Amino acid sequence: MEIHEQFELQDCPYCGGAALLEEEGNWCWYVMCMDCGAQTAAFEFRSPAERLQAAAHAAHLWNIGKVMRGGMGD
Repeated sequence: MEIHEQFELQDCPYCGGAALLEEEGNWCWYVMCMDCGAQTAAFEFRSPAERLQAAAHAAHLWNIGKVMRGGMGD
């Protein structure tokens, strides 16, 4: 099972859109809304053990609503 399949993500707290757990360049994980672009902070990892932990942190923050949303002028 892939890491991104191990976590259930809530809908976006801003628009209700679907969320996606994304790995960026093999160094960090974050969650992003596929509709409005809201996202969590990026969680870096340096080892296979840290990789799973970073994904779990990103998923947890998303699910408790700790999400950033860009706006005009960002």
